[in-house]
Amino acid sequence: MEVSITVNGTKHSSEVEPRLLLVHYLREVLALTGTHVGCDTGYCGACTVILDGDPIKSCTMLAVQADGSEIRTIEGVANGDELHPVQEGFWECHGLQCGFCTPGMIMSSVALLERDNNPSETEIRHGIEGNLCRCTGYHNIVKSVEYAGAKMRGEDPKGASSEVTS
Repeated sequence: MEVSITVNGTKHSSEVEPRLLLVHYLREVLALTGTHVGCDTGYCGACTVILDGDPIKSCTMLAVQADGSEIRTIEGVANGDELHPVQEGFWECHGLQCGFCTPGMIMSSVALLERDNNPSETEIRHGIEGNLCRCTGYHNIVKSVEYAGAKMRGEDPKGASSEVTS
């Protein structure tokens, strides 16, 4: 089947098998390997991308279901060499360790902050609850999102409640 999907601002038309998962389309057809395959069940969130403004788990959707959609992957978050505030927050607040969950966690966080750039800690935890991290304990991930929200609001992120713990 023919699909036409805009990914990170570029329109792609491809012939795909009807059973091809979106995550495999992104990784194997478009060579966008930042979207990780974790559990293949939709549980871990490592494959999270933003589809038409909403975070989705790309291992639970067929590529043909995304026909005509706009998708943003981790590769499309930064603006050239300039990190997105969420990426900067993960860097500054030590929001990652092994990095496997990080692309999906960042995509969920970007979607959250695009809806509300001043979420409470509870709202942040709810916004990332579909993404599992086996390393960090989530404390610094939450601080990373708070940092990014402050930056997106034009505030000094260091002055926000983003005290870093190593």
